[in-house]
Amino acid sequence: MIIKLIKRQIQQGISLKKLNFWLILLATGVSAMMIYSTYSLSASFANLTRSVNDHRSLEEDAKNLVAASDFLTENVQRYVVTGDTRFMDNYITEVLDTRRRENAVAHMSEFPEAANALLKLKKSLNASNMLMEQEFYAMRLILSTRPDAPVPEILRNIKLKEEELRLSLPEKKHLAEMKVFSEDYYRQKETIRQGMSESLYEIHRIFDRDERISADSHYSEIARERWIIFIQVSVIFIMIFLTSHLGINPVLRAAAKIRANNPLQEETGATEFRYLARAYNQMYHQFQNSLDHLNYKASHDELTGAYNRSGYDLLLSAIDLSSTYVLLVDADDFKTINDTYGHDTGDQVLKKIVKTLSKNFRSDDYVCRIGGDEFVVFMVHADIGMQSLVESKAAHINRMLGDTSDGLPAISVSIGVTHGSAIADPRFLIKYADNALYRTKRKGKKGLTFFRLDDADFSGK
Repeated sequence: MIIKLIKRQIQQGISLKKLNFWLILLATGVSAMMIYSTYSLSASFANLTRSVNDHRSLEEDAKNLVAASDFLTENVQRYVVTGDTRFMDNYITEVLDTRRRENAVAHMSEFPEAANALLKLKKSLNASNMLMEQEFYAMRLILSTRPDAPVPEILRNIKLKEEELRLSLPEKKHLAEMKVFSEDYYRQKETIRQGMSESLYEIHRIFDRDERISADSHYSEIARERWIIFIQVSVIFIMIFLTSHLGINPVLRAAAKIRANNPLQEETGATEFRYLARAYNQMYHQFQNSLDHLNYKASHDELTGAYNRSGYDLLLSAIDLSSTYVLLVDADDFKTINDTYGHDTGDQVLKKIVKTLSKNFRSDDYVCRIGGDEFVVFMVHADIGMQSLVESKAAHINRMLGDTSDGLPAISVSIGVTHGSAIADPRFLIKYADNALYRTKRKGKKGLTFFRLDDADFSGK
């Protein structure tokens, strides 16, 4: 139904102005949709990127807490075994300055959606703090074996039992090792890792949920992008089709008909083109009627059949001179032929000249006799770049006129040529062509010269 309405509207005529307005409006709307969809898709990707970064950051928090706990374990164990204070210093620096465990918990607390993961991580932190009490005690036992060694402030409040103070050095060291190498110690370490695993599980669950939401959003946005692209491509094809069907193709067909000197088809194309076609056809028919109503004898030379002076004047006012070559043709030494062979032979020579000119030009072109032995040819629908063709025609005309096989004496013609597009005022058209003809005569006749407005010397060939 819609297609039938569109076809009917096209047959009735569509205004290109209105069509372009609605197509531009539609293209603007589709472009706005594309911009919005692109922005929305970018925002969706930004949310996904932020979610991924948050997920990585939260994972890093959970792993940092366990890494810090393992770091403390490693250094306290090495200190207890070796007695090297560097390991104790590393331990204390981590607890007091680096504080990776506390920082991890503080950073995770900034994400409200990770509340459950934070609870699990705090569980690990509590287990780590409880384990740290054993580690402090073990280090204090080792320090008690060295009465002269300074006791760090963080360990000064650790009080050893009386019975432990009375132990020998090897016994104190063994007791310290039991504090950080016992099964109970490692069970507490496992509690820390379990809390981290539970925290990571919660983090992954949050990320999986966000990822599903983002994926659904992406699929929706991409599907919308596809539809918008489909609509945009369809609009482009519609614009191309309608512009070609209503504007370009009718103009191309009209140009072909104008070149063939035929009327235009009025019921095709846009309403603007149809208006122009009707206006052109009206002028075309008026022109044709004017030509048809001319009395043949009044517009044509009785001797040669060419257009006479009256016909020439009518053609001069009707032809589109901007696309016309005007050739002023003069028979060379025609008076000699009349004096030598008589006026009857001279008349036959004039007929031969007109016949030869007509053969060498198209049926659309016009041959006029405007004087005794002077002729004008209107070569219509010809652009100014066709000079070589005109030269070729002139040379062929003179070869045909030089042929005496028909029993007539040889004759030649001199030609002056101008193009209507080079002349601002048509009244000076013949004057400029006559100047070019004069140039031909001075060069020895039997040839042609092109008038050029920018050449004061009227250069010719």
